Amino acid sequence: MWELIRANKRNSIILMVIMAAVLLLLGYIIGLAAVGPQGGLFGIIIATIVYLLLTLVSFSSGDQILLAASKAVPITHDVHPQLFNIVEEMKIAAALPAMPKIYIINDPAPNAFATGRNPQSASVAVTAGLLTRLNRDELQGVVAHEISHIHHRDILFVTLAGIMLGSIVLLSQVFLRGMFYGSRGSSRRRYSSGGKGGGQAQIILLVIAIAAAILAPIMAQLLYFALSRRREYLADAGGAILTRYPEGLASALEKIANDPSPQLASANKVTAPMYIVNPFKKRGQMQLSNLTSTHPPISERIRILRNMAGASFKDYSDSFTSVTHTKSVIPPAALTKEEIALREAAKEAEKKERLEKQIHQVGDIMRRVNRFIFLTCICGLNLKIPPNYKRPTVECPRCHRILDIPPAVSKK
Repeated sequence: MWELIRANKRNSIILMVIMAAVLLLLGYIIGLAAVGPQGGLFGIIIATIVYLLLTLVSFSSGDQILLAASKAVPITHDVHPQLFNIVEEMKIAAALPAMPKIYIINDPAPNAFATGRNPQSASVAVTAGLLTRLNRDELQGVVAHEISHIHHRDILFVTLAGIMLGSIVLLSQVFLRGMFYGSRGSSRRRYSSGGKGGGQAQIILLVIAIAAAILAPIMAQLLYFALSRRREYLADAGGAILTRYPEGLASALEKIANDPSPQLASANKVTAPMYIVNPFKKRGQMQLSNLTSTHPPISERIRILRNMAGASFKDYSDSFTSVTHTKSVIPPAALTKEEIALREAAKEAEKKERLEKQIHQVGDIMRRVNRFIFLTCICGLNLKIPPNYKRPTVECPRCHRILDIPPAVSKK
């Protein structure tokens, strides 16, 4: 596992160096085109400042910004004990130093993601739709996948790479918008002031800068997506090892891919790579592999997991090569001869009973998240009172008893 983490860090550093070079080169070219021969250094300084500012914001509160943008609400153990137990099991299996914080997104589309700066301050967010549709084995598979992202330090990579990509896009957009909406007259005078030769040189630089401003974000995004797809495979492998039951994750991915719910409402281009499945997937269709996809094809991920003979990195590597007919994504140093046997699945009757119970519980879970008040009458009826209810008492619709709302709650 540690060999895999080291290889992951090494690949992340290589990607970050390449993206940093693209950012600084873009700043240099834009500086030359906008200011002149002395503007290259100025452009590099501006690009560096933009990146440092975004990095500062991200490291101070980036994970909270992403959670808020996803409309994720923190929950306690009382709200969903099963989810907490599963996260705690996977935290122990992965030997994480701290328990990740748990969030729920009130959306019917099944999905999940992990975020945070490091394993000491990580968070796992799941949608209400995921809790409704998956049984315990499947939910454990999804949580194990996200815990693997935390263990592999992918959450930090997504944050840093996202900042770098955002800096490149921001710099490009500011330059292009300035070109098209700026003062054309002043631009012509500046480019022609240096004589015919100087004017032609400035025009050439301007064309190069425009081309760089268009192509740089595309190149950086392709690099980001390529490594993002690789990390999804590695998280699938890590999830299979933590649960010793690849079928749980495979079945979960299948259900998510074929779910008829509309796409996740709170997802956007920034948060999309974090999710276990592309939130912009077409309804009822397996993803197709292409250069602009943030995730590998779901059908391929499912086949790899179901083709595993055991639950080790070597088993995943062999299955990956067999299914994709390409070189394995698992680093050779992480391939040991250690054999990890697959565990048995829960009994079908038990699965069905648990799933039915989960479906009934999800409505109450979301009410608790949205600060509903739960009161139990003497007659046995459970009353669920919305947070905007202002009266100090409520009448039981079954036995017509008058119930007092606790003072501490009624004041909220």
